[in-house]
Amino acid sequence: MKRISAAVAVVLCASAGAVAAAGNASKDDAVAMVKKGVPFNKANGTGKGYAEIPSKIGPFRDRDLYLVVYGMDGVVYAHGANERMVGRNLIDLRDIDGKPFVQERVDLAKTKGVFWQDYKFTNPITKKPEPKQMYCERLEATVVCGGINGK
Repeated sequence: MKRISAAVAVVLCASAGAVAAAGNASKDDAVAMVKKGVPFNKANGTGKGYAEIPSKIGPFRDRDLYLVVYGMDGVVYAHGANERMVGRNLIDLRDIDGKPFVQERVDLAKTKGVFWQDYKFTNPITKKPEPKQMYCERLEATVVCGGINGK
């Protein structure tokens, strides 16, 4: 059993290193991810669609890129990096500069439908503030987004 656990640990560490070596996702990657997520949710319904988003081995994870789905009221329906956010209303959440980025995201979804948004976030690994850009598309009463770091 210890040998199996050690082997799994080695594989996981090697995989993490390969992901880190591959670099961050690009703007094109974010657009492609959202354009894959929107029709998937349309075709499979929100139950299966939202369940697939946080999967670490599913189609909606690529290096540091993942999907997030918000309702037009700011409630998180799916979150590819932090499932604890699901069900929480983040409409009043502000970035480190005080920008109400979730409210802005919802407003942009209502007025534009397809857009890029800039804000800052605290990198969960380095714990340092970094710029982030989100590509988002409205899907009925939700907004589906994928973001890139450090741009």
